[in-house]
Amino acid sequence: MLTDFCTEKPKSAIMIPIYRPYLTGVETEYVQACLQSTWISSRGEFIDKFETGFANFIGANFATSVCNGTVALHLALLAVGICPGDEVIVPTLTYVASANMISHAGATPVFVDSLDDDWQVDPQAIERAITPKTKAVMVVHLYGGACDLDAIAKLCKAHGLLLIADCAEAFGTRYHGVSVGVLADVATYSFFGNKTITTGEGGMVVSNCADVIKRARHLKGQAVSPTETQEYWHDMLGFNYRMTNICAALGLAQLEHAEAILEKKRHIAAWYDRYLNGLPVRRQALSPGTDHSWWLYSMRVSKELRDSLRKYLRVAGIETRSVFPPVHTFPHYALDINCPIAADISEGGISLPSYPDLTEEDIFTISSKIEEFFSSAKSDHKLDLALP
Repeated sequence: MLTDFCTEKPKSAIMIPIYRPYLTGVETEYVQACLQSTWISSRGEFIDKFETGFANFIGANFATSVCNGTVALHLALLAVGICPGDEVIVPTLTYVASANMISHAGATPVFVDSLDDDWQVDPQAIERAITPKTKAVMVVHLYGGACDLDAIAKLCKAHGLLLIADCAEAFGTRYHGVSVGVLADVATYSFFGNKTITTGEGGMVVSNCADVIKRARHLKGQAVSPTETQEYWHDMLGFNYRMTNICAALGLAQLEHAEAILEKKRHIAAWYDRYLNGLPVRRQALSPGTDHSWWLYSMRVSKELRDSLRKYLRVAGIETRSVFPPVHTFPHYALDINCPIAADISEGGISLPSYPDLTEEDIFTISSKIEEFFSSAKSDHKLDLALP
C-alpha cells in the first residue's frame, strides 16, 4: 500500500498531462542552425545525421526518415513487396494505423487476439490465422513492451512469411538485449509529439536489408529515376513521404538525450509499481527477456470502474488515456470475429502520465488519487474491486 512520501499536501490542482516532450534546449540550437542554413525542406545535413544516428542507436544497418509514423508503415509494406491479394496478420489490439496501412497497400489485414498478461499479439493466434494467402506478420510492440519474437520468427521461417514490426511505441525496447526494430525484415518508428523521442511529426523505416531501404527511399521521393539523362523522370508511382530538415534537427537533438530519457521512464515505472502496490490494478506485464521502454505506463482495472476512475482523476487535474479499441470493430472493418482478450484489455485498460519530467512526488500524487478512488468505491459496497 502507499506510504507517506512527503509532508506537503499533494498538488492535485495542477494539471498533469498524459505526456509532453522532453526538451533540453539543444533542439532550439539545432533548429536555428537549420534555419540559418536555409535548408528547411527535405534536404540538408540534419537528415543524414539523424538517419545515421538513429540506425546506430538501435543497431540497424540502414534507416530512412519519413514525415510520420503512419506513412512509415505504408512505405515499409510496399518496400517488402506487400501487394493486392496478400494477407497480413496483425493484432486487433493496436492503433488503427497498423491495419489501415495494410489496407492502403491493397492487402487484407487478418486480425488476431492478444495475450492476457503482456497485451502483445498471441503467437498461437497467429499460427491459426495463417492461410495460403498470408504474406507477412505485422507485430506491434504495444506501449513499449515486446512481443514473443522467438516464437513469431520461428513461425515466419517455417511458413516463409515476412516479419514486419510496428515499433511506433517501442523506441528503446529490447528483446534479449537487441532492439526490437532490428529483429524483423523491416520495422517502423513514430516520432509524434507524445513519443519517447519526437520530431513533432515524423517516422523512420529501418532494415538490415539494403534493397528494402533502397526501395523505400525511391518510393518516398516520388520515385524519381536515378538516371541522369532526363530531369523529373519518374519510373513508377511514388509518394512524397520525406521528412523535413527542420524535423530531423529536432530528432537529432532528441537522439542525443535518448538514454537519459529512457532512464527517466524506467524510474517512473518503478515509482508507479511501488505506490500502486496492493491496489486492485494489474500492470501490463513484461515478456521474458524484454527491456520495456515504458512509453506509457498502462494497467487494467475492473471494466466497470475504468471510466469512473478516469473521470475521478480528470477532476483532480490528472489526464489519462484509455487503451485502444479492437480495430476489427471499427465501421470500415466491422468484422464478426472473436478476440475476447483484446476486448477485455481494451475495456479495462488505462494509461497513466508517463512523460520524462515527472518526479517521484508527481507519481505519489497520482497514485494517492487512485487509492482514494478505490477507497471510495469500496465504501459503496456495490462495485467489484476484484483484479481484472
